Amino acid sequence: MRVSIQQHDFDLGTELAALHGNTGQAGALVSFVGLVRDFSNGKQIENIYLEHYPGMTEKALNTIIDEATSRWQLINVRVIHRVGLLLPSEQIVLVATAASHRPAAFAACEYIIDYLKTAAPFWKREQTSNTTHWLETRDSDEQRTARWENKTA
Repeated sequence: MRVSIQQHDFDLGTELAALHGNTGQAGALVSFVGLVRDFSNGKQIENIYLEHYPGMTEKALNTIIDEATSRWQLINVRVIHRVGLLLPSEQIVLVATAASHRPAAFAACEYIIDYLKTAAPFWKREQTSNTTHWLETRDSDEQRTARWENKTA
């Protein structure tokens, strides 16, 4: 299974071991783990709440992975994204790639997280001590995604 949308936490070691698969093909494993920050825009974050559109979200993530796999020779990919109520320091997302060589594993991992931030249908609500608001996609995330448009493997 390449994509999981889940409420429960994940164990990074277990996920990387499964990604590796002990086949001897992988020369590189690269992982990115996103965490809930405790501050955002100078405000203390009490929690965040993530929603998604079941079925549509998995389809969007698989499309992103398919595009990454067409650009780089990947052996395996794993994406886990948590939804529901999350507290500061908790894991939100895992993107992990396995490839024969590190350049492909690094580039594909970065590509997947960049597109996940802008193209996957997730909605995030931040709760501070006195406000609750839904977050918009940041311009910096859009710029990171745009740089891949003319970039080749």
